[in-house]
Amino acid sequence: MKAILLAGGYGTRLRPLTNTIPKCLVPIKSKPLLEIWLERLTEAGIGPLLINTHYLADQVNDFIDRSPYQDQVTLVHEPALLGTAGTLMANLDFFQGEDGLIIHADNYCLADFTSFVAAHRQRPPECLLTLMTFRTDTPSTCGIVELNSQNIVVGFHEKVANPPGNLASGAICILSNKFLEWIKDNKENFYDFSKEVLPLFVNKVYAWETKNIFIDIGSREAYQKANAIPI
Repeated sequence: MKAILLAGGYGTRLRPLTNTIPKCLVPIKSKPLLEIWLERLTEAGIGPLLINTHYLADQVNDFIDRSPYQDQVTLVHEPALLGTAGTLMANLDFFQGEDGLIIHADNYCLADFTSFVAAHRQRPPECLLTLMTFRTDTPSTCGIVELNSQNIVVGFHEKVANPPGNLASGAICILSNKFLEWIKDNKENFYDFSKEVLPLFVNKVYAWETKNIFIDIGSREAYQKANAIPI
């Protein structure tokens, strides 16, 4: 199964660390975050991989050129960021009509991707996407999902004061070929996948919860937390 890794962001909330290094290459326990992603996805049999670049793109290019994964990776430079949905829409042909993954690669995620893919293949037939979820200690800062008894998403609550629970969207999705056909035929210029696209598929998104480590390292506090976790 192929995957698009979204890795072009500025990481402004991690400054000054990201003044000189792109967010996708910040070290977690001395290992670049992108390297952790490439290792885990490859171990799970996921690939080839497409990675978008923008901020400090030369560093990402050099990292991939030196890595053992270069033959599995296609780098696509965006002179202007297209947004999480825009990158997907610009690279739909990469999936060649098959199911595929879209991954926000600014997460420190140790999920079992083999189980995630297996859950997608056994999802309810009406569901066009499978969304990775995780439990958060700060639900008001996350996109919280509301499920029915079949683990189908019946509501999205994006960073609201009193969300109904602490099950958060990991912004990592397996997209069915039917979903990819839909977005290819849609004429809207979507920018943000989580805010603009996912809510259109209430009752058609299957949720799979990872019990392993999942941390959005978008803030310095979260970054420090990720590095403090014992190996």
